[in-house]
Amino acid sequence: MRMRVKDMPAADRPRERLWLHGGEALADRELLALLLGSGIPGQDAVQLAGELLAAHGGLRGLAQADPQALVQLPGMGQAKAVRVAAAFQLARRLQNSDLHSPDRVTTTADLAAFTAPLLRGLRHERVIVVACDTSGKVLRIARLTDGATDRSLIPVRDTLAVVLSAGASSFGVAHNHPSGNPEPSMADRQVTDRLRDAAQTVGLRFLDHVVVTDSAWRRVTAGR
Repeated sequence: MRMRVKDMPAADRPRERLWLHGGEALADRELLALLLGSGIPGQDAVQLAGELLAAHGGLRGLAQADPQALVQLPGMGQAKAVRVAAAFQLARRLQNSDLHSPDRVTTTADLAAFTAPLLRGLRHERVIVVACDTSGKVLRIARLTDGATDRSLIPVRDTLAVVLSAGASSFGVAHNHPSGNPEPSMADRQVTDRLRDAAQTVGLRFLDHVVVTDSAWRRVTAGR
């Protein structure tokens, strides 16, 4: 019979070992167990963590999983799932952060640098809008849509509603391509035209539209 974590000598428990020796001393499943906090009857947190890693093909697969996928494993409730997802999101933001990332968004490069940490590492397409004031200060970041693995629609009306409700004067839009190909599609170019025209109609400045992948980004030029 396997020894439970709480029955281990204190010096052998993951929490105490990390405290004394640092995270490098722990295996992946032990670090994950600390995030989970507890197991279920008949299965301690380390065992549950091991099953979670196996179910998603290891750390890389687990890092890309949505909370809704994590709760499919018995013993993984919503609280555990969101803790794990939050930890990986923080890791992605740190990995993708730039010491020179902009405090304000006024250019296409600013928009890409600001949105890349929010879009990289996803398995499906996501569209986000960044609403700014006249100086480029970000007033609101909002998720517009979550799509399939190869297509995500950008609702122009909803985009403008988010920007106007934030009291913003300018905005940019970004979405990711999980395929890794940063080249904009014709649909991407066409919706860029619609966003620019709609912004002009209501007196907003359209900053730009960018496509982000895990290693690159591209500006979406006009489709006309």
